Amino acid sequence: MINELLLVLVMATVYGAALLTYRFAGIPGLMCFNVFIIIMANIEVLMLVEAFGAVMTLGNVLFAATFLVTDIVSETAGKRAAKRAVHLGMGAAFLFIVISETWMLYIPAPEDWAAPAIRELFAHTPRLVAASFIVYVVSQYFDIWLYHKFWALTTARTGDARRLLWTRSASTLVSQFINSALYTLLAFGGMYDGETLLSIALSTYAIYAVLSICDTPVIYLARAMKREKGIPESGPGGE
Repeated sequence: MINELLLVLVMATVYGAALLTYRFAGIPGLMCFNVFIIIMANIEVLMLVEAFGAVMTLGNVLFAATFLVTDIVSETAGKRAAKRAVHLGMGAAFLFIVISETWMLYIPAPEDWAAPAIRELFAHTPRLVAASFIVYVVSQYFDIWLYHKFWALTTARTGDARRLLWTRSASTLVSQFINSALYTLLAFGGMYDGETLLSIALSTYAIYAVLSICDTPVIYLARAMKREKGIPESGPGGE
């Protein structure tokens, strides 16, 4: 049960950190936090672990947290700011690909002990990070679009833009399905057999679905913080 316990602890830590970052650093802080978790997720995703009776990539919690970030930004600062958070994430992923590839070009010193391990570890990084990059762009743009589509529908239905937040945060459930299926195909197609690929895709979405449900109370808390606590407003604007 050590893997399951660690995943739960990481989820609580990352989601709590996102909320605290928003509380004390506002939208600019969340955008920086988003860049950090994207880079970390692109390293973690190199590992496969067994947890909750299935094989899964280790970066699930961190990748899911990027949707939490854009949903908080959408809810509290608008679509324009959410798209800017995605653009910063795209830049971070691309820069990670470029910089990590240069590591393979250096000639190690005779005393070096890390280069062989780094080269072995990051041998598949370009494909994995490129897959992550493509999936991130597609799923995040879709998530932002669907979030605000639900928001328009609930506002028209209730006459109150603040009502039924839980329905628009559920847009992440759909976005995560696209994310898990597309990433598994692009990142691991040809590397594992069909049964393993299906296991990765299903377990990834199962984790994402649970994490998406956990998003909702965090977004409610973030919106309450904005209303009551005076969140820093030095970041980009809304619509």
